[in-house]
Formats: sequence, C-alpha cells, structure tokens
Amino acid sequence: MHLARFPRVHLAHLVTPLEPMERLSKELGVELWIKRDDCTGMSTGGNKTRKLEFLMAEAIEQGADMVMTQGATQTNHGRQTAAFAAKLGLKCHILLEDRTGYQDGNYNTNGNVLLDHLHGATTEKFPGGHDMPGEMEIAAEKMRAKGHKVYVIPGGGSNPTGALGYVNAAFELVSQANDRGLKIDRLVHATGSSGTQAGLVTGLCAMNAQIPVLGIGTRAPQPKQE
Repeated sequence: MHLARFPRVHLAHLVTPLEPMERLSKELGVELWIKRDDCTGMSTGGNKTRKLEFLMAEAIEQGADMVMTQGATQTNHGRQTAAFAAKLGLKCHILLEDRTGYQDGNYNTNGNVLLDHLHGATTEKFPGGHDMPGEMEIAAEKMRAKGHKVYVIPGGGSNPTGALGYVNAAFELVSQANDRGLKIDRLVHATGSSGTQAGLVTGLCAMNAQIPVLGIGTRAPQPKQE
C-alpha cells in the first residue's frame, strides 16, 4: 500500500517509541509492550495527530480556510485539530457536546477547552444526545454564508482519509517489531469512533501480518461498535 499517493502534512513526531512494560508484565504474567502514541506531538499528542496529518492535507488541497469538527466537551480530537489549524494558519470551529452533565467549572472551561481557545479555535456547546453531524452541517453552512470555505472533519477524525493515519501506524509498528525480533500475538487498543481500529486492521491485513486487533469499546455497546 503506497500511502505517498495521498496528501499529507508531516507534523507528527514519528516514529513513536515502542516500549516494554516490564513491571506490569511481571505482575500479570504476560509480556506487554506499549506503542507511545501519546508522544505524537501537536499540543500534547494523542492518536488523532496521525489522522489529522492526512485530513488537514486534504483540507488544504481543497482550498479550505476553516476546519470544523465536533466531540465531547473535553475532546482530545478537538484540541489536536485546533493545534493543527493554528500551525497551518487555518481557522477552526469546534462543536462541543455535553455527554456527562458535569457542572464543574474546570470540566467545562479548563483542560482541552482552554487549549482549544489558546490555539485560536472558536467553540459552540450543545446538550447531550444531539445529532452532532447534523449540527455540524448546519454550522458549516452558516460559516460558508459568511464567505468561509469550510472543511468538515467527523468526530474523532474517523473517515477513510483519517484512517490512513493508522494504516501507516500499522506499518510502523510491524517494522519496529521486526527490527526487535518481537512476535506480536495481539494488538489491544481503545476504540471509540472506530477510525483507529479501521486503519490498524487495514494496514495489518495489507501486510498479511496475521496480528489480531482487539478494540476495547469506550462508549458504544459491543454490537454497535462492531
């Protein structure tokens, strides 16, 4: 799979380390390693950085001057999108859904919300249970009416373009394992909007790596997540 065919902005701190978890492995009696995608960069890192390298490149290619996305109040994806936009000179608007009902001021105005604003993003809040993709399309049309060319990024950056980031991560991981003589029996990760898992599965299948991928659902019941 030749990923160079797809537009990409190379801003992530790659290759991320692959580290043994020696003390936890000893405690549990199984050999555990961790892929440190908390080290990807762009405002403290996380898995969305890999996706956004491809998504933001597509936004630029389409001539966008604004990117728009959505997520929970403390969305890491929103924070990383805001950081990319600041780096690339684009405007950013984030729709935040209250999925917890927490009234704590720190939860609603600090943390990632504060970082969103420090990166220059604007935010808009919605009660939980809203059709957020639909709300995003309404918001995008309002911005287009004001003259902006808006590129809409789904929650979590999870679409075929965003998943390319974790196709690439699968290639990277297998290369590291091969260099160390490390046989991986199973890859376990958190799965929410499913883009990370889709990319990993695609990349590993493309290489015939024969490494099963187990996603631990962070939000949806198992049948819906699958």
